[in-house]
Amino acid sequence: MNEFEEYIRQGEPDKVEKSQNWQTAIGLQQVDGLTPSAYLIETAKENIEGKITIDEVKSRIDTYYKTQTVRTGDDDRTEEADKVSARIAEVLGEKTFTFSYVEFLNIHKRLFGGTYKFAGKVRDYDISKNEWVLNGKSVMYASAYRLRDALEHDFNQEKAFDYKGLTPHETVEHIAKFISNIWQAHVFGEGNTRTTAVFAIKYLRTFGFEVENDMFAQHSWYFRNALVRANYNDTQNKIYATQEYLMRFFGNVLFGETNELKNRYLHIKFVENVGEKPHNDTVNTEKFLVTGKKFLANDKKFPVNGLEILKLIEHNPQITIMELSKQLKISDRAVKNNINKLKNADILSREGADKNGHWKINNEENE
Repeated sequence: MNEFEEYIRQGEPDKVEKSQNWQTAIGLQQVDGLTPSAYLIETAKENIEGKITIDEVKSRIDTYYKTQTVRTGDDDRTEEADKVSARIAEVLGEKTFTFSYVEFLNIHKRLFGGTYKFAGKVRDYDISKNEWVLNGKSVMYASAYRLRDALEHDFNQEKAFDYKGLTPHETVEHIAKFISNIWQAHVFGEGNTRTTAVFAIKYLRTFGFEVENDMFAQHSWYFRNALVRANYNDTQNKIYATQEYLMRFFGNVLFGETNELKNRYLHIKFVENVGEKPHNDTVNTEKFLVTGKKFLANDKKFPVNGLEILKLIEHNPQITIMELSKQLKISDRAVKNNINKLKNADILSREGADKNGHWKINNEENE
């Protein structure tokens, strides 16, 4: 996925957004062990550069596979990866969204139409899937006969929920629970995780969050395994469903936390070695975001790299914009945008001159 990094570094808003959408679209194929073709990558670059539209991308991909005369099973999987990647990029690039279970079904239909015969249709049979993270066992998915009712119930409850006044930790906890519930239903025969991820990104954007698409692009397999662990119980062996791993993921996605996301930590047979305990920033987040409620209460966007910037500033209050840019591997402009949002929310302030001054974090300890 580094193929698109050059466009992100250039900092042109339109190219950055398209690049991030393509990265996510391609990264999500990993949850089903799929890898898009080199042809798709080159075609995606032309779309990012504005040479062709997303409709032209899809048309080229369709033509590319129609002209192939000799095919193997691997070709079918690559075709699925290419076509679904293009459709995910298209959906993520759209500014429209309706919160409903019908929208959830429609996203699946759009992503997998022509690939799966059951695209957009609720499954009418029970399923189980062997999971690596469960040592070959399966999550207990919702029964086919009550899928629509279960899904509609989850959506109605979420629609009635009020996020106002929640701390960042409480927000992450609730979102993780909702996303976990709609995934556990496993409404479709295949493509549930990719559909859930696309829906989650679109939904979270309606709150004004600058969703970290990179998390879905780079850690899609972790995302799926975290969903599995959130819905698996084996009381006899003292293994219980936990939102812990999913909350780490969404903490990174929404509030710029730096929780360590390694798949081996999620395996039910994982045993901690000395120094092997996963790094978890969830508690530290609250230290910095005492006034973070203002973002949610006033429907403001929390800066994507806000938490990382605050941590670097805490370590070195004299740190410069250039140094922040270098350590975070983002542009000076992106650093300034993040800092301005933190300053506007009274979380960060500057004392003294630009050259000889320093940053001050306005957390509870300083008030």
